[in-house]
Amino acid sequence: MIEYLTDPQTWAALLTLTVLEIVLGIDNLVFLALVSNRLAKNRQESARRLGLSLALFLRVGLLLMLTWIAALTTPLVTIASFELSWRDLVLGLGGLYLLYKGVSEIYETVEGAGSHEAKPPASFAAVIAQIMALDLVFSLDSIITAVGMTNNRPVMIGAIVIAILVMMFAAGAVSGFINKHPTVKMLALAFLVLVGAALVADAGHFHIPRGHLYFAIAFSIVVEGLNLWMRYRQEKHHPNKTPTI
Repeated sequence: MIEYLTDPQTWAALLTLTVLEIVLGIDNLVFLALVSNRLAKNRQESARRLGLSLALFLRVGLLLMLTWIAALTTPLVTIASFELSWRDLVLGLGGLYLLYKGVSEIYETVEGAGSHEAKPPASFAAVIAQIMALDLVFSLDSIITAVGMTNNRPVMIGAIVIAILVMMFAAGAVSGFINKHPTVKMLALAFLVLVGAALVADAGHFHIPRGHLYFAIAFSIVVEGLNLWMRYRQEKHHPNKTPTI
């Protein structure tokens, strides 16, 4: 046991997989923030914590069912030369839901910008149900990545637990930041549309390299960060002037 804990390869695998799990969890965190904002303010934090806690149990449970995970990639039916698996179905349906959610939220944000009517808060159960449904989709990618990185179950479970704890710590800050800055919320919704399109493409066996997606997202974040910095400086030097972009 001591040799196992002092093995540098164990810690290197844990660090690498933890970073990957956190990166893969960013889209889940954005979705969590946007959905929980539908609740009354006093229930948002508990919804985020419950959603991420359930996600942790779901991912560890799926990880312990490695045989079932492997079977998900086995062709369920063949249509012409296209082989459809359960994984394709789950990713495809999840992607379509993200596309619907992202586009509908963008439409509602734009069309409701001048409306003074407050939308009634969503029910707690409905928000948790949405979080769990998308957790299943995001968990598949997360678990398949973990299985592909190492066959050491304690390392895989440790990386998933650490990643979820980091997400729990960051969820409130991400949600508050998105709420405070409307342009950041629009960017987050665009991310959901982008991830949804990538999931649908994966379901159709057309793989979009994740590095391309993450680069596009990182570039957009940098541009939006510059915009926020510019607005902050304008407000600081001209507090009575409406900032322009």
